[in-house]
Amino acid sequence: MNTVDPAPLRAAGPQRAPRPDGEASPVDVPSTALFTDRYELTMLRAALRAGTADRRCVFEVFARRLPDGRRYGVVAGVGRVLRAVRDFRFDDDLLDFLRDRGVVDEATLRRLAAYRFTGDVHGYPEGEVYFPGSPVLRVEGTFAECVLLETVILSILNHDSAVAAAASRMTAAAAGRPLIEMGARRTHELAAVAAARAAYVGGFSATSNLAAGFRHGIPTVGTSAHAFTLLHDDEREAFRAQVDSLGPDTTLLVDTYDVTEAVRTAVEVAGTGLGAVRIDSGDLVSAAHRVRRQLDELGAAGTRIVVTSDLDEYAIASLAAAPVDAYGVGTRLVTGSGHPTAAMVYKLVARATSADPGAPLVPVAKRATGGKTSVGGRKWAARRVDEAGTPIAEVVGTGPVPEDLADRGLLVPLIEGGEIVGREPLDAARDRHAAVRACLPASATRLSPGDPALPTEYLGVHGQG
Repeated sequence: MNTVDPAPLRAAGPQRAPRPDGEASPVDVPSTALFTDRYELTMLRAALRAGTADRRCVFEVFARRLPDGRRYGVVAGVGRVLRAVRDFRFDDDLLDFLRDRGVVDEATLRRLAAYRFTGDVHGYPEGEVYFPGSPVLRVEGTFAECVLLETVILSILNHDSAVAAAASRMTAAAAGRPLIEMGARRTHELAAVAAARAAYVGGFSATSNLAAGFRHGIPTVGTSAHAFTLLHDDEREAFRAQVDSLGPDTTLLVDTYDVTEAVRTAVEVAGTGLGAVRIDSGDLVSAAHRVRRQLDELGAAGTRIVVTSDLDEYAIASLAAAPVDAYGVGTRLVTGSGHPTAAMVYKLVARATSADPGAPLVPVAKRATGGKTSVGGRKWAARRVDEAGTPIAEVVGTGPVPEDLADRGLLVPLIEGGEIVGREPLDAARDRHAAVRACLPASATRLSPGDPALPTEYLGVHGQG
């Protein structure tokens, strides 16, 4: 892992300013239209032939359950979803590819050439928490418009929400100590950027990934790795080169050889104003105590201790009593700490009785056995609280919202008539998550297995099972 410098966590210094909507300019793939599964296009082809493609439909994204041991989920990736819907366009090259492969017929190709999402999207705002059955995203429009978005929406929300949930558990365990995302070398290069963004929503303070810094305005940190020490003839020479280049407020890696000797050398080279030392191996609890005592004895009481080495929320919790100032987390974070997907699904829950714009909506739901039943009807969600304002239930329903829940609604407008209305800075999502998590019952942040922190109640729904 990269050595981290905690100085930017105190004062970021020159950083790329976050973009107004927390998203980058179009530097990625120009179209998201092929981030989809073939069956979505073949369904469109058949629906066009049957005359049902223009029926109004409501699709919802939800998770039937939380991963084992999790007490809440974290909604992340909403900003990326909005951009993906905006960029869902079929240009000539994509249409030629579909034609050459025989995926769809000419009538469907003509429809795809003119594709623009003109419907509405409502959802939980990014950083909000969710529970089993929570309708975290509701997509409304014609079947032709909505069905094509299933895969790209799920791929974003499932990945980002899984990473954000892991990040949230880790930041809760860290109890205010900063965490740095360092997992770029443990996942796909594009997934690494998304993971850094999701980790930031979940409360991480910085990333080592420069692409994430460029695209999303996340603070970046990093100094050197073991290779830099091994490059030089001895540790003193390596430390001297780093301090000469980066200044005494840098972070020196002290576990390439002997930790005790390295700490002594680090203070001799950088002085008692040394910014930090980093420990990346061994028994981190005992090592942190030994290093803290040694630094204090050497007069470097202000030098901070950063630890890394395959940390997860449990390892971070075990370090709670250790004199650690910051954590760097990689592999376990970007893989969701054992749960790399949020297991969200995208299901049709209501559709019009005909293609007539005024045709009424009717609830629909899968009723097969085997644990994959769904709840029909266009749903709202609200969070019931007790007299002290502590949430006590996630309420999901259809029809009128009860008066006592009218001001507790969770879904907000994200796209209206095909136009994005829900852009917000990434820091807004990060701040929202911190505030929402702080209001949950105390049991929510326990690392021991248990039920969701809030039960889900259904009001007036169809097909519950």
